[in-house]
Amino acid sequence: MISSESIGSYLTRLAARQPTPGGGAAAALHAAQGAALVAMVARYTTGAKYEPHAPLVQRITTAADGLIDEALHLAEADEVAFQAVIDSYKLPSGTAELKAARAAVIQSALIQAAETPARLVTLSGEIVDLATELYDVANANVISDVAAAADAARAAATTARVNIDINVVAVKDPEARARLARQTDGIEEKVVLAADALSARVRERILG
Repeated sequence: MISSESIGSYLTRLAARQPTPGGGAAAALHAAQGAALVAMVARYTTGAKYEPHAPLVQRITTAADGLIDEALHLAEADEVAFQAVIDSYKLPSGTAELKAARAAVIQSALIQAAETPARLVTLSGEIVDLATELYDVANANVISDVAAAADAARAAATTARVNIDINVVAVKDPEARARLARQTDGIEEKVVLAADALSARVRERILG
């Protein structure tokens, strides 16, 4: 389980010549770090000085904590989904019936493997939205971490996008392909633009 293993163990597995974990899990961990950075900045934005913003900060903290958990779940789900794709290609295909059954399992596995990064793209946008909300009230001493959160979420979205693409191109069902496209249509581009804009605002604020 990625959520319970050490960073060193995870990186060793990521660097190994094995199919999982791969880019999908890495994307989800980008998102988890982005959400964690938002939560950290929010927790530094507390006390008497920030009391007028306490409800907003508490809502952001709770939401960011939830996104950390969901991102870790998606990292593990991606590993499972991609392993299912690998396993499906190993199924027997010696007869017409076996070949048809194998093809059906492969298609199902590919669709599932695209579903996980599709959710991750949306989740990444939610992280950037929280970071943007927090920016205006955040403790100035940790304002750089707002940009770090946005950039991590941006990396998650763009990495998830390419993982969707590599699975969808092999999906033959046009309805399934259209559904997956609708799930992420335009979202990744919006995440990138929002993350870049927020990072620019943070740098401008730091540099004066």
